[in-house]
Order: sequence, then structure tokens, then C-alpha cells
Amino acid sequence: MLYVHIPFCVHKCHYCDFNSHERQSPDWESYQQALISELQTWANSPMYAGRKLSSIFIGGGTPSLAPPGLIEKVIHRAERLFGYDDNIEITLEANPGSADAANFSAYRRAGVNRLSMGIQSLDDQELAWLERVHDRRQVLKAVDIARDAGFDNINLDLIYGLPDQSLEQWLKSLNSVIALGTEHLSCYQLTIEPHTKLATTHAINPINIPDDELAIAMFRETRKQLQSTGFEAYEISNFAKPELKCRHNDGYWKYHDYIGIGAGAAGKWDDRTERGVAGVTRYSNIRRPESYIKAVANQGRAINTQESLDINRAAAESIWLGLRRSGGINCDAFRNRFGFDLLEQVSNTLQPWQKQQMLHIDENTISLTENGLIMADAIAESVL
Repeated sequence: MLYVHIPFCVHKCHYCDFNSHERQSPDWESYQQALISELQTWANSPMYAGRKLSSIFIGGGTPSLAPPGLIEKVIHRAERLFGYDDNIEITLEANPGSADAANFSAYRRAGVNRLSMGIQSLDDQELAWLERVHDRRQVLKAVDIARDAGFDNINLDLIYGLPDQSLEQWLKSLNSVIALGTEHLSCYQLTIEPHTKLATTHAINPINIPDDELAIAMFRETRKQLQSTGFEAYEISNFAKPELKCRHNDGYWKYHDYIGIGAGAAGKWDDRTERGVAGVTRYSNIRRPESYIKAVANQGRAINTQESLDINRAAAESIWLGLRRSGGINCDAFRNRFGFDLLEQVSNTLQPWQKQQMLHIDENTISLTENGLIMADAIAESVL
């Protein structure tokens, strides 16, 4: 799997904690060269050399600000350096603003076959509060443009739990989005992340976000509504029509290896010996784009932090991620990878959750129940 980070935005929304940077005129040529140089470095590394790519995800920031030529060159270079698995999934995140949508056809010709649009809402007042640079009309138009460009696999991101939002308002918005007929929806509760502009504002003048009871009702009704309209809830916040789940993100939750290129991107690989997996190494890149470009020019890569996890920490982290999946964790696959029995390792830790009917455990699978989904973080932390 390959992740490509495009960190530039026209405007950084106040709730956003991703590595994004406002630039009116990014140095696209230098950034493109840095991405390709870094890709070449990883292709020559023993961890990734000779391994075909199963998916590419181009995220941000706002990747749809990038010139189509940059996207095309990175995709084609990745294919030459690594090769592709059959039916590779190539996703590009996009905003539905008119400037971004104008490039959809070019991105499709470049090889992108899955589009993920961060619409967040179809209510203009909510969009204004979120500081999005688009409105409802532009969302509707962007979906039409994407279809005309040949995209038959489209995701829309939504946020619920907004200030003073009622359950009825959220479900009205959700049903309006369902009516657009896209293949995938990602529905996230608003989180006030530290070090964001929203966190600073909230500390001074608290906003009226839904209490726990209302937030849980929104979560439950979202799952119920989407499942009743043909979507599979394959992860806590992600829903897809049959056979159209995001393979790239599902790979993260399965704890697969991935390469991350670009400012602030992260990657990981299993540390393997003749006996199997001995642990995991993960890294993250320099976050500031200009510093990232300079580092790659000098060294071929731009790692800012790198750490190694021993076999026990790596296994615990894979459990934490795997429990997010509706299919849970396959115990045979876990044993083959890490060399020990999952049920024996964590049965004492997970047994109290099972007694509370938060977990379903059989001879080969551990998964969260519907009630357990609400306690996912607490259950995962008990393993870690």
C-alpha cells in the first residue's frame, strides 16, 4: 500500500488536526520532484523492494488542488517502480469546490479510480460553521461532474455532532446524502482535537456539542439507517455498498505494511526474521512542506521520527486496529503472523468485556458487538 500526502489547503478549517498548510501558490514542481525522489528511495529499500502495490491513497490537505500532471507522474512512477496488483484501488481525496471539480476528468485519466470527497454536510449553515470553502450547490454539482468523468466508486465524508445539532437534523442531512447514490460513506463525530483553532475557541467560549446520550443516539441511528439502505458497516465509521469497501483503509486496520511519502506522511513495515515477525518499525516524515522538500533533496527521504515496536507491542497495536473492523480479528491469521495464540494471550483482559456482551469471541474470531462498538476505545486500551 502507498499513501501520498498533499499538505496544501486554500484554507485550514478550524476543527482540522491533519498536517495541512495554507499556501496560495505552492511550489508544485519542487514538491512533485520530492515525492518521486522519496518513492525511488523506498523502492530501493529492503523493506519494500519487489513488493507490488495493492492500493494508492492520495490524501491531504487538499489533493485536488494539485495539478493533474503531478498526480499522473506519481501514479505512473509508482507503477514502474513497484508494479500493481490486479484491480489496484487508487483513491484521491477532493473538495467539491468548482476549482477542484474542474480537474476530475484529468485525475480519472491519470489512473485515479476512486474519489473521496470531504463534503462534511449538505446544510449551508453547518458548512459555514465548519469553515468549508464549498456550499450545498457545489456538492451536488461535484458529484455530477465526478460521475460524468467516469467515477463509479465515490466516497463522501460527513461530520455529525455539530453545535446545537439535533438527531432529526442529522438524519435529514444523512438521508439527503444517501439520496446522492454514492458507493461509500464515512460518518465521523465531531471531535475537538488539541492544538486546533477550534480547541482554542472552545476553551474560551465552550460550544454546545451533543452530550453523550445524544451522540450515542446519532451513532446508532446512523448505522441503522445506512444498513437499511444497502450499506455494509464494515468499520466503526465506514459504510460501503457490497464489495466496495475502501481496500486501502481496510489494510490499515488489518495492520498491513504501507509506504508513506510526502510532508508529514507515515509508514510502517513488519520486522521479519527466519522465524517470522519480530516486531514493527514505523516512521513519520517532516511536517513542514518546505523543510520536507529540502530534506528529500539532500537525503532522498525526510524521516522525522522512527520507532521500533517489539512483538508484544506490535501484536497489541494490531488488535487495537483490528477490533475496529466489523469482521474483527481472525485468530488463525494472527497466530500465523505473530506466532502465538490470540485467545490465550488476551483472554483474561477481554473476558470482562465479553461478560458485558461487548465482545463476541468464538474459536477463530474476536469482534465487537453492536454495544461494544460504543466502547471500542476503552476495550482497545485494555489490550494496549
